[in-house]
Amino acid sequence: MSFCTMKAVAVILLLTLNLITLDATSFSSEKHSRKKRAWIIDSFTIDEEHPGPFPYKLGTIELERDYQVGFALTGKGVDEEPVGILSINEKTGVIMVHGKVDYEQHSVLKLVFEARNMSNMKVDTKLGVEISILDINDHAPLFQKNVYEIAVEESTIQGTKLIMVLATDSDAPGTPNSTFDYRIASVTPQTPNVEFYIEKNGQISFKGCLDYEATEKYTIVVEAKDRGDVVRLSSTCSVIVNVVDKNNHIPTLVGHTGKGKVKERETGTTVLRLHVDDKDTRNTSAWRAKYTIHGDKDGHFKIVTDPETNDGILMVEKPLDFEEGAERNLSISVENEDPYFSCELKRKTTTGLWQVVNTGGVSGTGIIPKNPSEMVTIIVEDINDPPLFKHSVKDVMVEENVRMGHPLEQFTAVDLDLSYTNEFEYVKGYDPDNWVTLDSKTGKISTAKVLDRESPYVKNDIYTVTLYAIDKGDPPMTATATLTIRLKDINDNVPMLINTTVDMCLSDGSAVIGATDLDEVPYSGPFRFELLGDVKDKWHLDPNFGNTVNLVKENTVYVGYHELLLNIYDTQGQVSQQNLSVTVCDCYDTPNCHLRRSTSTQVGGSAVGIMLAALLLLIGILLLAFLISCTRVKPIIEIVQDSGEYLIPSNIEIPGTDCKVPMTLQEVDKGQVNVSQDMTANGTLQTAHTGYQSLQQSAFQGQMSLSQNAAPLYQFQRGNSIYRSMTMQSNSRSSHYQGSTFNRKHPMSMSMSKGQSVLKRNEALNSLLFQRICTIQAPNKELFDYKPHVYAYEEDFVTDPHLDAISIPESDFVPDELLYLGSRFNRLASICMPTPAPH
Repeated sequence: MSFCTMKAVAVILLLTLNLITLDATSFSSEKHSRKKRAWIIDSFTIDEEHPGPFPYKLGTIELERDYQVGFALTGKGVDEEPVGILSINEKTGVIMVHGKVDYEQHSVLKLVFEARNMSNMKVDTKLGVEISILDINDHAPLFQKNVYEIAVEESTIQGTKLIMVLATDSDAPGTPNSTFDYRIASVTPQTPNVEFYIEKNGQISFKGCLDYEATEKYTIVVEAKDRGDVVRLSSTCSVIVNVVDKNNHIPTLVGHTGKGKVKERETGTTVLRLHVDDKDTRNTSAWRAKYTIHGDKDGHFKIVTDPETNDGILMVEKPLDFEEGAERNLSISVENEDPYFSCELKRKTTTGLWQVVNTGGVSGTGIIPKNPSEMVTIIVEDINDPPLFKHSVKDVMVEENVRMGHPLEQFTAVDLDLSYTNEFEYVKGYDPDNWVTLDSKTGKISTAKVLDRESPYVKNDIYTVTLYAIDKGDPPMTATATLTIRLKDINDNVPMLINTTVDMCLSDGSAVIGATDLDEVPYSGPFRFELLGDVKDKWHLDPNFGNTVNLVKENTVYVGYHELLLNIYDTQGQVSQQNLSVTVCDCYDTPNCHLRRSTSTQVGGSAVGIMLAALLLLIGILLLAFLISCTRVKPIIEIVQDSGEYLIPSNIEIPGTDCKVPMTLQEVDKGQVNVSQDMTANGTLQTAHTGYQSLQQSAFQGQMSLSQNAAPLYQFQRGNSIYRSMTMQSNSRSSHYQGSTFNRKHPMSMSMSKGQSVLKRNEALNSLLFQRICTIQAPNKELFDYKPHVYAYEEDFVTDPHLDAISIPESDFVPDELLYLGSRFNRLASICMPTPAPH
């Protein structure tokens, strides 16, 4: 029997003697249940990564019973992960191992052992079995990274912690297999002035002095090895240390170039270039130079570093003045952007840090050398300096409207040049409205015109003038001064209406009117308004004081345009008379008068197109008529002497008379018309027989002219007014009809009978006309003897929305305006009284 089998049997016997009882497994039935005893067996052990061969016997479980027993094993390693590692012989109870077990995954296998009575298959015994996996050293320590890389400045002092490496071991914790140590296996390259070391926790540091010039990079190999009993496993990683160059070499000035001269008042000019040498790495902060100027108390100079050459460029930043000194002595020092440091190894020791001397840095113990410097002299060249005003800006306050020639201010300039002439003159510069005059010798400024505070050139009551002082040097130099004229307001402006036109609806009771004044308080508003003229029971103001007032309309005001006259007074009593145009509309179809005018006068794009087309058509018709008139002469149209074809003039807007209808046409022709007694008292009717004779003469001469041969058909006289009924006119023996010209001049060879027929026709026409006038006149009522009457406005009267409001003026009717009706009535006149043919 093997040792493992004997050990398993001993454990089973021990557990049986101690009668350690666990929670029994319940076997239930429909009527009753009972508990069986369960047993725990001491753990078996399996070596991790056992080399085999497989399967091999782990142990045997034996139970002494009078009946045949069947064994069963379940749990981890059997039917749970790792599956298939263990098995048990059902008859003999032998446990077999079929494969390797990894301790890092399964440190203990917990199983359940059962023994059954084979006769009735009831569970006889149930035991818990634990099999421990014995760890072996099968894992080496592993670093988190294979390669670590860091950058360390050259000026880093010894003992500084650079980096920490970390490794782990997957073997059983707290065992020699998982316990490991760090050590530095190698350092490449090996330099005499530095030694790297590692602490137990993996922290790496160094002793001595880092030197970029000796080496720019170190490669350190670190090993981690465990303490296994049978075998010791290890692994390594690499640590790359990059040394960053720092300023351990002082820059050296090696000279300067440049003219070393500058003209006074020049800026931005390069005077000198200083050259420097540095052994640190180029284009690093340890190499780049930083210059400092000493002795420039007024800050006239600045120096910058050329990024390519590291030279110092000395420039003029603030203008120099020759009169303050012809030379400037400066001291220029140089240093690097990084602070200087040094590290010197004195002695190596077997324990602890080495003995070194550091210069610079926080823990520096050495002496820092002084920065190198160089003396330079700058020569200032004299040039013509500009004049200088003692006061370049002056203010003066003056009332507006002062007289011309009023003195304002005087400017004085000086010239500090020692080697150039200091003669100069004053010249006026900016004076937008030419308000002032300037004395070129003395600098005195006076007014050239009346100053107006309300001028558009005045901003915030200020008018600005600039002037120059120009010397006579070569080149001439200029100084500038400014005069600010502050104008004090006076009451030199009258109030004005803001809007001189007002629209009102007939239903509105009032409209707002306002006034403004260019003057300021107290010479402006609030204003007092006063209506002038016949405004009683028509218009009034409520209130009449303020910047704006209400113009109130009475019910007697009709629709139309009204002109009002107002007096407006400012706070000082200065008055202006203003005209106000008021338009009153009914506003039934539109909300206001302005909208009505806009809609009634608006012309659309289509209307414009129609007008252009009509204009082109009219031009074409005129051109066609001109071509036709040039080809042939149209014959004269004769008019038959039937009375039905004559147009009888009527309703020609002239006063009538109480005449009687003549009995015969002969009486009319002979001028024998009887006049009633009433007519004799009111006026005299004169027949136009003389006019007929004049007309007959003009007919024989072939012309009718208003200035030479025109005669009134009837002439009525009443009081001091004379009304003519109609005047015939022939324009230069020709008349125009449909664009063609007909010549009214006929040869003298035409027959006399034709002229006589024309005269008879004219006499008959005028007789009929007179008869018509007398027929339509009522007794005791003279025709046209009335004045235009203004009818009352009807509230329910509906007007055409496309027509503007009609205003009926209150002036008298003037009939003389109807004497000449225009060229459009020439055709009518030629038909009514044709020109007789000459004999």
